[in-house]
Amino acid sequence: MSGLSSTNWKDFEKFLTFVGCHFVREKGDHRIWIRDGLKRPVVFPKDSDIPVFIIRNNLRVLDVSVPEYLEIKGQC
Repeated sequence: MSGLSSTNWKDFEKFLTFVGCHFVREKGDHRIWIRDGLKRPVVFPKDSDIPVFIIRNNLRVLDVSVPEYLEIKGQC
């Protein structure tokens, strides 16, 4: 078991701020964040909960492992 579970979009934004990303814009219900050195922006829907597959895809973009994410999420 990976330990990942769906999370609130506001909590995910706290994580993104912690890892050095900043908010760029919102298009429809999707929020777009960037950071220097990323090949593409981090995009996620502004729903009540972000599904695990979107979190996992964005972690891949950020080059953050699941254990690192869980540790950082515990600090936020």
